[in-house]
Amino acid sequence: MEGIATWFASTLGQYISAKAVIFIVSLMPILECRGGLIVASLLKVNIWEAIPICIIGNILPIPFILLFIKRIFRWLKRFKWWKPKIEKLEKRAMNKSSDMSNGEFIGLLLFVGIPLPGTGAWTGSLIASLLEMDIKRASVAIFLGVLMATVIVSALSYGLLSAI
Repeated sequence: MEGIATWFASTLGQYISAKAVIFIVSLMPILECRGGLIVASLLKVNIWEAIPICIIGNILPIPFILLFIKRIFRWLKRFKWWKPKIEKLEKRAMNKSSDMSNGEFIGLLLFVGIPLPGTGAWTGSLIASLLEMDIKRASVAIFLGVLMATVIVSALSYGLLSAI
């Protein structure tokens, strides 16, 4: 992820403001807030300015994913090229959700909040949608998970752990 974040920082950083780069990276699946914070650190943006930008960028797509992803997937499955890709993505999301089935809220919060590859708000939203979780409960769990991941990644990206 750091390589991708570095590419965004060096490439986009030449043409648009550092804060815009951070926001765009935070909007993207896989990179999300975690990548945004790495980019912010690389671009020497103050942590207290970067955090709200990253959180807003990470949270903005979530309601749309929760509300529309199943319909989008259903539509895409009509096309031969997309059908196997969507089914594979759904299968991967459901496999990742196996740990969450008993305590959905806490499971979703921890899934999104622990910054590991393949976990995050986008995947958490997909899982919540596929599990047909209540949208309000899922949104709160995802938001709290994003906050948790933000604290962890901020500590790592800005070297806050070494200061303690």
